Amino acid sequence: MPTVDELNGLTADAVRRELNGCCSSARWIEAMAGARPYADAAALFEASDDAVAAMNDADLRQALHGHPRIGDRRVEAGSLSSEEQAGVRGADDSLRQALDTGNAEYERRFGHIYLACATGRSASELLAFLRERLGNDPGTEWSVVASELAKINRIRLRKLLEAAA
Repeated sequence: MPTVDELNGLTADAVRRELNGCCSSARWIEAMAGARPYADAAALFEASDDAVAAMNDADLRQALHGHPRIGDRRVEAGSLSSEEQAGVRGADDSLRQALDTGNAEYERRFGHIYLACATGRSASELLAFLRERLGNDPGTEWSVVASELAKINRIRLRKLLEAAA
């Protein structure tokens, strides 16, 4: 995994592969690859936030395809999503069922998965956040999705850089 300087020096294809591990939106990946060189990690994170802010609905939907449902038991152990959802692993069956039910209700309402930055959040916190968001109108909800995606991307970029250290 690269440092910021190594990320700057990667070929276009290599940097796209690295970035795809952080976010599956082609627009985000291209924006990030094209914004190089980055002066430092702060510039990298700022570029990521800008790239998320420039996404349209189709870009956000594409990004969502790279994320499993919150609480999905089939999440691959050791994956980024598994690490991020660590607070759900210890949830009892009733809480997991409530998350499953909430996910289904959210998907019926908005037509896409419930995305939340799960890092550091318990299953009950994620369920409460889901229920709160069910009251949003679709436009407001897309804004929340983009905000949560920006947080996730920053965490994943930080992990990408830390792995190089």
